[in-house]
Amino acid sequence: MSKPTKWSQFGVLVSVFFFWGFVAASNDILIPVFREKLHLEPWQAQMVAFAFYVAYTVGSLIYVGWSKAVGGDLLNKIGYKNGIAIGLIISALGTLLFYPAAESESFPLMISGLFIVGLGFSLQQTAANPLAIVMGDPKTGAQRLSLAGGVNNFGTTLGPVLVSFAIFGSVTSKNTVADIGAVKIPYLVLGAAFVIVALIFKFSSVPNKIDSVEEAPKDASLTDYAATLPRKSPMNYPQLVLGMIGIFVYVGVEVATAANLPQFMEEHLKTPEGLPFTAEKVAPYVSLYWASLMMGRWTASVGAFNLSSGVKSILRFVMPYLAFGVFLLINVIANHDITPFYIYPVIILALIIADLLSKGNPARQLLILSSFGIAALLIGMFSDGMISVYAFTSVGLFCSTLWPCIFTLAIAGLGRHTNAGSSYLIMMIMGGGILSLLQGWLAGPGVIGIQASFIVGVLCFAYLAFYAIKAKSILKTQGIDYDKLEGSGGH
Repeated sequence: MSKPTKWSQFGVLVSVFFFWGFVAASNDILIPVFREKLHLEPWQAQMVAFAFYVAYTVGSLIYVGWSKAVGGDLLNKIGYKNGIAIGLIISALGTLLFYPAAESESFPLMISGLFIVGLGFSLQQTAANPLAIVMGDPKTGAQRLSLAGGVNNFGTTLGPVLVSFAIFGSVTSKNTVADIGAVKIPYLVLGAAFVIVALIFKFSSVPNKIDSVEEAPKDASLTDYAATLPRKSPMNYPQLVLGMIGIFVYVGVEVATAANLPQFMEEHLKTPEGLPFTAEKVAPYVSLYWASLMMGRWTASVGAFNLSSGVKSILRFVMPYLAFGVFLLINVIANHDITPFYIYPVIILALIIADLLSKGNPARQLLILSSFGIAALLIGMFSDGMISVYAFTSVGLFCSTLWPCIFTLAIAGLGRHTNAGSSYLIMMIMGGGILSLLQGWLAGPGVIGIQASFIVGVLCFAYLAFYAIKAKSILKTQGIDYDKLEGSGGH
């Protein structure tokens, strides 16, 4: 008998997914502004992404060390919803630094604030991802994670637009001079929201404990290998070790592509008036990139609902265009010109085709979308003008559901090591900072240039395609076969 999704609890949980997206995507607007206003080299500006994403790793290391010090998993001791509430308060403290940082235009203080925000997010992610998976039938856990990711990407779509508006004001005002001092307002408001949501979590019905995976029923196609043949450490499971590298390169390509898109547009494109693209004009394209992830995640989340197969088939075509409509609406409200985006619905068809071919299987979906991602980056690297821009923004479509695919494959069969495995995966989010920094260095003068630097993403997708094939093989030897769930409402 399938376990129904607890939607009231899930609704509270996904609020933190929105915050993660809002801050992460807003960084892509801060990068070109700081580069121009503070006269930074491309790699120096990428320290914005580096500080934010490396905080996840530091936070995870603190989590693992603290758990060992107290003689047990930290979240099992303090509780899952309590852990998320504490993480929100930590992030709120980080936003307070934006006031003195913006007033003094201090780059070190600004990235310190982002680092502290990231520390709080690390604890939130460690608790929230497993919660999303267990708040219903485990077979639809990946789809529920995609639904949460869709809420995350509503934040990523809104973030660049609002932060750009705060820095530059309305586009119709013709203001092209960045006001870094204005950054403090949206981040202080965000900090207040963190505190409010922390209180909501504290008094919500979101569970504080997760039932042991070892107590789950033994399904023939999802054998709990860890329960029958336990291993001493989560690092003894090859699907997790390779999955950690997978998360590193996945977050790397997702973040590095968006973080370097503004510089590519500023160097290679002109506006219809023949003027260079400036940071405030890039904002809608950054928003489109992150909205592309929302399109894919809304599409994948259809499987989380108890709907007939006919309705699900229709929604797989409707959802990506509904998400695209949300993107257009946000940018219309922000007075952005949306005519350059009218061609994008044709590109969205590639996502729908990939989703239909994957049949909900996480390994197959990872392989197909990684292959499409490689093709998109190569097109962007070897073409020019708006074709390159659309190719690079479409990477968001093909990154959209890779997180739940990798996460699901990596923690499959870990049993009592699931929490520790989740923490190790969150640790590898640092790939977003490290690979952004690497690509920023490659894009600098005298190296290989901005357009060729996207080879970093090609190599990341190549590894993910390898992991899709390898993880499937590893899990089959452990009695875990997602192919057998096709057609039964599972992955």
